[in-house]
Amino acid sequence: MLSVALITFAGLVALCLAMEKHFGELLKRKPKPGQLPALRWAGWALLVLSLILAVNIRGLAFGLVEWFALVMAGLTLWVFGLPYQPRLLLGLALVSMLLGPVLAALGV
Repeated sequence: MLSVALITFAGLVALCLAMEKHFGELLKRKPKPGQLPALRWAGWALLVLSLILAVNIRGLAFGLVEWFALVMAGLTLWVFGLPYQPRLLLGLALVSMLLGPVLAALGV
């Protein structure tokens, strides 16, 4: 489930960065045309992928429950960490985006 948690967190970060306000505050620049919709699509795709992985790993009932718990945990981490450590959260997002698929391929 670690891979599901990492991919879920990466999806939530992509959805956050799809908002112009957060994009500008976190990355210190204006988004290019088409970048915000691409981030929105990527965020939703990552969330759907993590849901599919959770259901495949744990079954429908437990997979859904654990996925919702991971989404809530990721959102809580993001909401409470954003005002204090925004750069750390971006680093965590990068690590989760790189490590999540590797762990999913290994079956972790």
